[in-house]
Amino acid sequence: MSWLYLLLAVAALAIAFKTATAGVMVVALLAAFGLLLAWLMGLLAARVESRSGDPTMIVDPAELIRLREQAEARRAAASMGTPPDA
Repeated sequence: MSWLYLLLAVAALAIAFKTATAGVMVVALLAAFGLLLAWLMGLLAARVESRSGDPTMIVDPAELIRLREQAEARRAAASMGTPPDA
């Protein structure tokens, strides 16, 4: 979708260069700038989204507490020399 903004920005620049009136040129240049900015923001948003982690992999607090308790039990069992429970 963001590539469509770039295409429209190029079209607006073409209109700005081909027109004979100053008013249309200013409007077309402002539209081209806005569309170019929208394309850039869409490109950056896609990059950030691709680098973000999977939200389904977030550990909830109850699971985190359970994992900490298991780790503490393993450490205690290792220090006592007994094999940890599975």
